[in-house]
Amino acid sequence: MQSFPHHYRVAASGEYEGEVALATPGLPPLPTMPPREFDGPGDRWSPETLLVGAIADCFLLSFRALARAAKIEWLALDCDVEGVLDREQGTTRFTHYRIDARLLLPAGADPASAERILHRAEQVCLISNSLNGRRELRTQIEFVH
Repeated sequence: MQSFPHHYRVAASGEYEGEVALATPGLPPLPTMPPREFDGPGDRWSPETLLVGAIADCFLLSFRALARAAKIEWLALDCDVEGVLDREQGTTRFTHYRIDARLLLPAGADPASAERILHRAEQVCLISNSLNGRRELRTQIEFVH
């Protein structure tokens, strides 16, 4: 890992109507639109879905790194994140994030250790740590048969 601070740059461009294109060096452009809740078409990534998606992605990548360091074997992790956008004290903001994590372990794996790493991943996720909303993690651990 490179030393801190890290810098990330994304440019947005758009016209009076239509898609907004997000761009960053080395990656393909990402078209975005408002979500249905803000009268958009709902068929593109939006700032809201990108934010919630960043939590899901960061959680999974954090778990992967922590499990690797702890030498915990696992097969798959499915992560669903719900972000609740609401009005509080006259401000529209995300007030709550719930992560539903379903971890598939190989036979013989230690579920208690895996559970600890899931909770640790939620605690160290830099995206979640950068946000103000309440956080909730629900876990489900299954074994392959």
